[in-house]
Amino acid sequence: MHIGSTNMLLFYICIEILKRMKKFITILLGFSFITLFSASTEQKTINATGTSVESRILPPNGFVRDKSDEKSFTYYLRTLPLKPQDYKVHLFDNSVKADQGGAQAVIDMEIGNTDLQQCADAVIRLRAEYLWKQKRYSEIHFNFTSGEPINYVQWAEGNRFKVLGSKIKWEKKANKDYSYITFRKYLDKIFMYAGTASLTRELQSVPIANIQPGDVFIKGGNPGHAMIVVDVVSNPTTKQKAFLLAQSYTPAQEIEIVKNLKDNANSPWYIVNSSDLNIYTPQWTFTAHELKRFK
Repeated sequence: MHIGSTNMLLFYICIEILKRMKKFITILLGFSFITLFSASTEQKTINATGTSVESRILPPNGFVRDKSDEKSFTYYLRTLPLKPQDYKVHLFDNSVKADQGGAQAVIDMEIGNTDLQQCADAVIRLRAEYLWKQKRYSEIHFNFTSGEPINYVQWAEGNRFKVLGSKIKWEKKANKDYSYITFRKYLDKIFMYAGTASLTRELQSVPIANIQPGDVFIKGGNPGHAMIVVDVVSNPTTKQKAFLLAQSYTPAQEIEIVKNLKDNANSPWYIVNSSDLNIYTPQWTFTAHELKRFK
């Protein structure tokens, strides 16, 4: 009787050990699956140590970047410096933007300390910065919402304007100065009086099949929005294209490259899809027909 009881006790102990082992193995296998799954779904398009658009954000699988001339707008946009990978988007007053969910990267460029550089202004800023860097001063001109053109050369030559209703009047007020400081003051004036309504009239429509860096998705008006294409890659086999989008917003914020929340596998790239002509960005939805280009 004593021996039988001992054997029975040992039997129950073995059963309990097997149950606990089964539970442990299940947990272990589950952990291994999660680890493997996480590794397989990790963003393969991001190189966290990259310091520019092209070195941080890698093309999706099967896509490649075409070479670009060092003097081109494409090259300028691809080589824009970025804040560190874990950096948060800040507003003009240096506070942190409340919604960080749509930001993939932040362009390392000051935006001033006033609520000026919003969506269309960020597009204007990047275009103007590129032209100024190339010393193509005569090409730097933007219209006010009223339609009045404001040329950088006039400003740099020392002329300043007064806004008289829907018109402007130029007067000689300063010495000739093509310095960056004077250039930034010119841009701040543009930001005050331009917007999506004026910018959309300065651009020409292009088919999304021909998309290229520097193009702009824009909806003019109030409310309106504008986002600039900062890079485009292509798939040599399928001929598909994919693009990156950057934006500022309201209130004025640092320029961010946005994620593609509808396609985590390829985010932040947006792959051109002929069957769906909507472009779903984190804070705005465009249609392919709203793609435009600087003339």
